[in-house]
Amino acid sequence: MPLKPSHVFRPFTLLSAALFLSLSLAATAQSSSSTSNPDAPAEQQNANPALRPRAAQIEQGGAAVTLETNEPLFDMGAALNACGYDADLDKSAPVRAAVRADMNTALAASPDARESRDALCAYVALHHLNDAGLNVGQYVSLALYLSPPPSLTPNLDETELPPQAAQVVNILPLLRTFAEDVDLHFIWVHHRAEYEALQARVHDPMVHAVLDTNIYLHQPVSSYDGRRFLVLLEPMLSPSLINARIYGGDYIIVMSPDNSTGVPVPMEQIRHIYLHYVVEPMVYSRGSAMERIQPMLRGVQDAPLEFFYKSDVVALMTECLIKAIEAHMFLISTPPPAKPKSKERADVEQYAALRDLYDRQTAQQRQALVDTDEKQGWVLTGYFYQTLGQMGRNGDGLRDEIAPMIYGMDVDRERRHAEEIIFAKTVPADPLRPSTAPRKIEGMDLAELDLMKGKPDEAADIAEKTLADPKTDHARARYVLARIDLMQGNPEKAIQGFEQTIALSKDPRTLAWSHIYLGRLYDMQAPIPDREKAIAEYQAAEAVRDSLPDTKKAAEAGIAKPFAPPQRAPQPSTDDKDFDPTGKSEKDSYKPPAPKP
Repeated sequence: MPLKPSHVFRPFTLLSAALFLSLSLAATAQSSSSTSNPDAPAEQQNANPALRPRAAQIEQGGAAVTLETNEPLFDMGAALNACGYDADLDKSAPVRAAVRADMNTALAASPDARESRDALCAYVALHHLNDAGLNVGQYVSLALYLSPPPSLTPNLDETELPPQAAQVVNILPLLRTFAEDVDLHFIWVHHRAEYEALQARVHDPMVHAVLDTNIYLHQPVSSYDGRRFLVLLEPMLSPSLINARIYGGDYIIVMSPDNSTGVPVPMEQIRHIYLHYVVEPMVYSRGSAMERIQPMLRGVQDAPLEFFYKSDVVALMTECLIKAIEAHMFLISTPPPAKPKSKERADVEQYAALRDLYDRQTAQQRQALVDTDEKQGWVLTGYFYQTLGQMGRNGDGLRDEIAPMIYGMDVDRERRHAEEIIFAKTVPADPLRPSTAPRKIEGMDLAELDLMKGKPDEAADIAEKTLADPKTDHARARYVLARIDLMQGNPEKAIQGFEQTIALSKDPRTLAWSHIYLGRLYDMQAPIPDREKAIAEYQAAEAVRDSLPDTKKAAEAGIAKPFAPPQRAPQPSTDDKDFDPTGKSEKDSYKPPAPKP
């Protein structure tokens, strides 16, 4: 939704004129030639409006800064979830689980839908990347260029798509078939109100973040000039994964809301990419000064930065300037003292003392942020922090001060300063390069691992603790406990556990394998197997199964014939019939052979 009063959100029709102007802003500087995104095509896309992502194309009279949702992105996210993409599911907004439940219902009712899902997921598995951020990022990149359903076709020739998108473009026929078979458009429309409610929670904080940034930078109001800053919300992705894209003049950030009660997305990340949108054109238009600043790169070769920042002084300087702006805009958690209504001397003096304390604490924490940034390799942050302070005292804006900041830099002094810094070992993830931290094995993941290692007691302990917490995944805990009961020779209790799992779970794999285990137990039931019940369970597994081939194979095998546990091969006899208690044979074996005649 554009952050202005004329769009979908009727509750926000009373936005002030100031907010409307600030969010219609497009920087008046020259177009950015940034290459800070490895996904950007070689040629600048703002030189040809037809080459921009379809998601970034603006309707006549549209705003340059917008907050939206996007149906092709929803379809892609939903497809990934159908193929087992569960990252941070427990932290996601509730609509993600609701959409997954609707897809599972459609899949259970349609063999054709399950077949199209399996084909789609086989493609996803074949194109899996080890880096979780890049793995999801390739599909996000493609979705930004797609037309609305049912066509879901790129608005560019395949040769002009970003490399990430081009490498998975052949998923589109499979995605179209899957979307049709499960009726994804109906699911999208059905949950539209939930998407709009999430937009509503992000709208006002984003308005204030953009407006506060513009006020600090003295950024002038301007009409749309062909550049765009777009925030897309997609709850079907992991809340911890931020996908930011810079395609020519289009700055796009894809975020997934979490299930918190406050602002559901990290607003500081939105502001960070917005600062790239504002600052980069100003920096890149001073290209003539960059050769003089090139020696700064020698001071960051030992820093924990990506090679990109160690080899591109413009990117390094831009990021340092942005971090300096963020430090100046940082506010401590303690609220500022309220100005007294009375003019009594004692009240005025007390307010002045409290304000002075607040300002000193704020300054200390801002300087601490600058020090941390420099230790992480952003070695020009301190320089820009000082010059921005002078800008604030002069009452000037960044557009007026950017040239003196760059051309007036004492490069040798800043390089020596950089070489004296003791760098940290790691840096936070860069939102312009989607990545995720390795998944921490805890909770029920750890229980599953213990079960695989043959530690049922440890797994059971974790599962029992999970059941004691009303906010955790009870279905998965029941599933683990049921398998432990089965391992320990308690089939009656295992049957009860699998039935409880089926009643609680919404996960296709957990449901399918619970039915498969029940079918096998009925096939082996003593004294008389119940084949009819077993077949019913296998058929239920086939209907609710996930896309992995082992589930389908197990369900079809159970329907074809009764399950029989694998039999161990007979072991060779180890009795002692040839044992010589006198040891004479062993002694004789050590005797030398008799001499030849």
